[in-house]
Amino acid sequence: MNSQAPHTFHIPVMGLAFTIDTPIKVARYGINSVISIIQDNLVEKMREYYYGSLGETYTPISSKEKDSRSRRITDYLNLVNRIVKEQVEQLKQTPFGKGTEINKYFEMLPDSSELKRRFKKMLKLPFSREKSEAEDWLRSRITPGSIDVNIMTKLDQDSLDKNGKIIQDGSYAVRALKGYADSDLTQSTIILSAGMNPRLFNYMSSLSAFDSNEIGVFKKKIALKVSDYRSALIQGRMLAKKGLWVSEFRVESGLNCGGHAFATDGYLLGPILEEFKNQRQELSESLYEVYREALLTSNKKVPKQKPHVAITVQGGIGSSDENSFLHEYYQVDGTGWGTPFLLVPEATTVDNFTLSKLSRAKEQDVLLSKKSPLGVPFYYLQGTSADKERMKRIKEGRPGSPCTEKFLQFNSEFGEGLSCVASSNYQDKKLKELKKSGLSKEEFEKAKESVVDKDCLCIGLSNSAISQYKLTPFKNLESINVCPGPNIAYFNKIVSLKNMIDHIYGRRDLLGRKDRPNMFIKELMIYVEYWKGLINDTQLMTNKKQAGRVRKFYDNLQEGIDYYRGIIDRVAGEIDSLKKDMEQALQEAEIQLIQSFNQLELSK
Repeated sequence: MNSQAPHTFHIPVMGLAFTIDTPIKVARYGINSVISIIQDNLVEKMREYYYGSLGETYTPISSKEKDSRSRRITDYLNLVNRIVKEQVEQLKQTPFGKGTEINKYFEMLPDSSELKRRFKKMLKLPFSREKSEAEDWLRSRITPGSIDVNIMTKLDQDSLDKNGKIIQDGSYAVRALKGYADSDLTQSTIILSAGMNPRLFNYMSSLSAFDSNEIGVFKKKIALKVSDYRSALIQGRMLAKKGLWVSEFRVESGLNCGGHAFATDGYLLGPILEEFKNQRQELSESLYEVYREALLTSNKKVPKQKPHVAITVQGGIGSSDENSFLHEYYQVDGTGWGTPFLLVPEATTVDNFTLSKLSRAKEQDVLLSKKSPLGVPFYYLQGTSADKERMKRIKEGRPGSPCTEKFLQFNSEFGEGLSCVASSNYQDKKLKELKKSGLSKEEFEKAKESVVDKDCLCIGLSNSAISQYKLTPFKNLESINVCPGPNIAYFNKIVSLKNMIDHIYGRRDLLGRKDRPNMFIKELMIYVEYWKGLINDTQLMTNKKQAGRVRKFYDNLQEGIDYYRGIIDRVAGEIDSLKKDMEQALQEAEIQLIQSFNQLELSK
């Protein structure tokens, strides 16, 4: 996250295509955003599109060429960076006036911003030397948002040479990291998500791109997406031991988010943020001690000033009151607004059909599913073209998808190399195996459903950009899926960038429904349902270790409910109706928990 950016929020990574070119759309207005760089075939298509849109020669980088993956990524990031720089220079040259780009830049800033105040003051000045000097001062302070990137660390298969041997430092995640490190991006951050990857961390430590200067400033920074304090401390220390400083911990709700959902053991976002708030100084000091020792051991210069550690939060934020509360009470450095921006064509790349589906989505349309080949719960919007295509294939007796991209090939069940469990090849073999297993009809249908429910994400989460920009499809596969968080149910309009930002800062209300629960309550509701699903999983409950986890999960949820009761007055402020709604929701959640727990105890 660019700490110098004038806005107090960022647009997180969404899917593969939805934010693939978001910096080109919003960075000139000072907004930080994140590109997923793991799908280099999509990156290559975007290279072709943007070189063409600039009227410049596009030179393909074939996947058969040496180090094509990292080279594609480097060139695309350099291209995006160049476009943004040119946009900013053009914006600076624009005359101030109603409806101009430069006015839009300042109008969208938070009202608390010194730049915004100076801008408003300048507008009131008569034409004079003083006004001209005020305009020049404002132009000199225009700062673009950072072009940040994301690598999901679990997507890290080995690459093989033509002889079938593993290429050293050739894994998917490592090559993507190299592509980013070699780019000319500065004041940029790489966000690592989905947990630890020692191989990736080791390679990162060999690169100078993440070294600090003498005053603790980085050209390229590291952020970790984490779900709790313990995870932040463990991963932060692991990187610090390698001489790598984590400049930001991006705290995300375990379940009230979009895409893959990494549930905690019942730890809720409020108590998690409270721990970060209380332990923030200790976290920074403990990491710096390890980091400093690692630099001395490797004969690297130790910065004279301890580098800053930012704490940001994302997942389910939907109102300006929630946004303000997170900043003021938990003292976070920034907030992430993801799902609502899927309804902002000026910010994200969503095809028209999917955009219409999103604008009409209700709670029942967004499912926490088992569709991901990664085996991680995955939010999924029903009724997308990918959903319809999957059902059509099942009906025709050919379930599964052609596996053209191969990013999620992790299954070795059939001993013929790795395969993706969403692929037609795997599902055909698995269903044949199930037919021979002697299962009852009911057992077979249940097992079959768990197999054919898996969906292709490599293509489905890429195709929105393919459709929107009329690019060449991947092997003529055109279906699209989308992974919004539950928050989408409360936003029902396709809106402009300015209107969405006005909503974030409390200058406009875009919530389509007044019955939207507070973000903390919504997360609690989702976790209660998730816990009830755990105790209904017979196979899980027969495992003593897992059964112990379920009890711990229950205890943590109870503690979370008690915590929220203690801060209701702070959250609700002077809004009595919100306080009443929260109290009632906490009581209902607790009743459901206790009733389910008592039934569990009686069944033993």
